[in-house]
Order: sequence, then C-alpha cells, then structure tokens
Amino acid sequence: MKSVVLTETVTLKQITPLPFMRIKTDYMGNDQILPAYNVQIGVADEYIAVVDVNHYRSDMDCFVPLMEHFKQTYGFYPKYPVADAGYGSYNNYIFCEQNGIEKYMKFPMFKKETKDRKYHEDPFRAVNFRIDEQGVMRCPNDKAFHFLYRKNVRGNQYGRKEEVYECEDCSGCPYAKKCKKTDKNRTVRINQELTSMHQEVIENLESIHGALLRMNRSIQAEGTFGIMKKQPLVPENCPKRYSFSQTGSFTRGDRP
Repeated sequence: MKSVVLTETVTLKQITPLPFMRIKTDYMGNDQILPAYNVQIGVADEYIAVVDVNHYRSDMDCFVPLMEHFKQTYGFYPKYPVADAGYGSYNNYIFCEQNGIEKYMKFPMFKKETKDRKYHEDPFRAVNFRIDEQGVMRCPNDKAFHFLYRKNVRGNQYGRKEEVYECEDCSGCPYAKKCKKTDKNRTVRINQELTSMHQEVIENLESIHGALLRMNRSIQAEGTFGIMKKQPLVPENCPKRYSFSQTGSFTRGDRP
C-alpha cells in the first residue's frame, strides 16, 4: 500500500449520545451548534481503506484513534500521514516519533510560517530573539530574558511543559509598543522541543518528497470529496466534510 488519504466527515446522523459541535454556517448565514459525530475516512490508492467514528470535536484528537484503527486493520502504521493544520499537535507528533511515523501533518501556524515573510521574520517574536554567548535570550533592545518557571500545558498527554521567561527591564524601551501590550515587563513562553518539531515538519513538507505527497493527497482527498458530493455517502443535509491523508495529508473541505 503506497499511500493513504484520511478523510474526516461531520454528520448529523441521530445516534445517541451525541456531543454538540459547531457546524458549517447554513445557507441563510446562521451559525449552528448541533449534535454530531466526527467521522474519519482513510483513502488508500483512491480506495476507502479505513473508517473511524468518534465524539471528539477537535481533529487533533481524532488522529491517534484513526492511526490505531488503521494499524488494527492492516497490521502497520501509515508511514507518511500528510495532514492539514487541524491535526498537527505536540501529542500527535510524539505519537509519530514513538511509532516510526514521519511528521507530515501541518501545524496551526504553518501557513503564516511559510507564506508570511513579515510574520516569519518578525524580530519581536520570541523564537527570533538573539541568544548571546552565555546562552541568554535577548530582545531587539538587547535586554536579557530570565527564566521564571515551568508550567504544564493543559490537556497534554506526554508531560509537555513550557518555560516562562521575563525581560529584565522594559522601562523606556523604544520598541515597547511593537513588542508588548502591557505596562509590565514582557514575558514569553518557550518550548524548544515543539519549535524543533515545527521546523522538522516545514522541512518535510517543503522537500521534493513532501511536495509530491501533498499533491498526491490533494488528488485523492479532493477526488473522494467529489464522489461524495456527487453521490453522497452520508445524508444530503451533512453540512461539513474534512479529509486527511496517510501518505501525507489532512485536508478540509466544506460542503456547499
């Protein structure tokens, strides 16, 4: 099996108990919060290979159950799960590392990191702060940031912690209006491990191999969507459909 595209669909089928989810805006422009299930569909070589149904509202929480269902069905994990930004999280990246899966799932800020040069090179982002010879982080005004404490990240399954740093003195800083939003010294949260993972994902997806996988995902995922829209596999009133790929990508598509 060379490639798998995993597609997610949110349906309105009445199966109890159903969690409430925000559903696509209807034709009259009304937001909807309705009972729904999150259905994940895996497409391999243009064939639907695996289906999973769960109650998670977030796509990020659907990734591991879908991978486990795939392994249960075929005896192995997909090698290159290409996915959109709805699936790239610390938990999912750690799961990939533990199970020999390459990281080809975009993270929420992937587009801005790769397409928005102004954002990527913003000197006031903590990831762009200079590190001096002593390993001290310094802002554009050359003020040192000192470590305060570590904090657990809520909802993380692998003990992820963030480090919080505070500037030594922001008083009189000529960049204060661009750098911070309060009158206090600026604080920043740093997670070097997650930043490194994001860089790895960018390198993977922007490589020739990654570009081919993304192209393959778009063909298979969109092809699946086209068939589903022309010959619906779910009720006609299904307001939203998404997709995710095993060889490399999750994509999201809304039903018109």
